[in-house]
This record gives sequence, C-alpha cells and structure tokens, in this order.
Amino acid sequence: MDVPRLKDHMCPSAAARRSALAQRERELAALADRQHGVLARSQLLAAGLGPRTISRRVETGRLFRLHREVFAYGRERVNQRGEWLAAVLACGEGALLSHRSAAGLWGLLRWRMPEVLVPKRRETPGIVIHECGIHAEERTTMERIPVTTVARTLLDLAEAVDERTLEGAFNEAGRLRLLKMAELERVYARGHGRRGLKPLRHLLEEGRPSTTRSGLEDRVLSLCREYGLPTPETNQVVLGREVDAFWPDQKLMVEADSFQFHGHRAAFENDRARDAAMQVGGFRVVRLTRRRLDREPARVATELRLLLGM
Repeated sequence: MDVPRLKDHMCPSAAARRSALAQRERELAALADRQHGVLARSQLLAAGLGPRTISRRVETGRLFRLHREVFAYGRERVNQRGEWLAAVLACGEGALLSHRSAAGLWGLLRWRMPEVLVPKRRETPGIVIHECGIHAEERTTMERIPVTTVARTLLDLAEAVDERTLEGAFNEAGRLRLLKMAELERVYARGHGRRGLKPLRHLLEEGRPSTTRSGLEDRVLSLCREYGLPTPETNQVVLGREVDAFWPDQKLMVEADSFQFHGHRAAFENDRARDAAMQVGGFRVVRLTRRRLDREPARVATELRLLLGM
C-alpha cells in the first residue's frame, strides 16, 4: 500500500491560511504596482500585516522605508512618480502634490523635489510643505497621484517661479490641451490675497494660449490676407504628419509652437525630431507662436515673404 505524502495530510486550516497569505501577497504586489511601487503603512495594516511583521520586512529587505510611514515594496528605489506619491502619502489625509511638482506631473516643466499641499502644517523631511486651503474643484488625481488641477497648479506656480517660467508652463498647458480658461478664472476669483494673482492676471488678460491648430491656421490665413501673401493650404499631411499651414511649391510649412521655455522635455524633443525629418525630406519648417502673430505681424509677414521668394 502506498504511503501518503505529508502534504496530503496537511491540516485544512493550515492550507487555507497559506492560500490566504499567498493571495494577500498577490494583492499587495498588485497595489504596489498600481502605485508606482509605493505602499503606505496604513495600507499594509489594512491588508493584515501587524507592526512587528512590517518591521521584520524592513529588516529583511522586503520593504524599504521612503518616509516614516511609507515604503517601497520589494525594491530599494522607485521612479519619479513613486517619489511624488510617497511624499503625498507621507503627508497624510487631504495632501496633494502641488506647485512645481504638480507642474512636473502634468508635463508643464521639469522638477524633482516633492512639493505637497497640506490642510494642516506638518514637518516631513525631504518634502517641501505648503499649508493652504483648497477648493474641492481644485483637487484631482493623475496617474493615481492626488494632485492640484492644472488651473490651481498655475496659481501656486505663480508664487514659486519667475514670470518667464510661469508663461512657459501656461503655454505648455495650452499646447497639451490641459487648460480650461473658465476654470482658471474661477481659481483666480477664489485666490483673494494670493501673491500669484498679479502675474496670473497678466496671462488671463492676454487670453487663451495656442491650444488648437485651427487657431493658428485662422491667424496665418488672416496674416496672409492682410499682407498680400499667397494663401497656404491647411490640414495637409506631409510625410505622414498633418501640418498647420503649407505652401507646397516652396516646400514651406508653418507649425504651432509653445513658449520657448519647454518644461515638457519629451514634447520638445519630439517636435524637434519631426522638424529634422521634414528638413531631411527637403521641407522647411517655421514655428510660430500666437504671441508673435499678435505682437509683430509685420515682421512675421516679412520673414514669410522672404522664405516664399517674393
């Protein structure tokens, strides 16, 4: 007669416990994956890990402490988004990524140091803390990170950076189609006494940033009519890319561009790579901003006339 192996006699309750523990680990791993490799102590406790178990996991390298109450799961380092989320979790309930960090998350500029907006002041090493009230409309989540909306981010940014950088972020928000002017107006109206109101007002008074190709097309067509330039073709596809305005005989095209300060590095690099491909194909690319068309139309017209060989 065959002798049954030990595991065939395993206590049903022990087997169930092992299965439950394995399931818990899978759930923790999945949660950490969704949260850029980061878990809060409160989440570990809610999953059934006791304080002593958490301490042992830190000692054995299964958890790595990022802040007093926040850990990296199964890895020593996390990416930029993991660092930002860890900072928000470390600051407790109601905290939001804000200011330059929020602008970095939205792709408006480059920034690494975590900046967090909190409802009540608290000191957390390695994190720039801002204590300020916030309207419910100004809260959102981006890639599972609690963050200030683009409109609120611009108001906060106006108090943290110079006007050139602010204007670049404003235009980049428009180029990325993230900015809603009506929402920005409401944020402005709620910001009584804020230092950032004055520089932000300047941007609001100048109107919307260039957000759509049709806006640039209309302005280029109007410029051509006013200064007697040939009318370009619009919405044409050249080398697999739709361009804003195009003079095929001269192989000249006009493309929308944001402010010269590009916080969103990937977008900047992508635009320049596409421009290089056009030049290799024998085409010339002129990048125009709405501001140039508004402020120096005669100079733009002269440049286009020379490029068109007129």
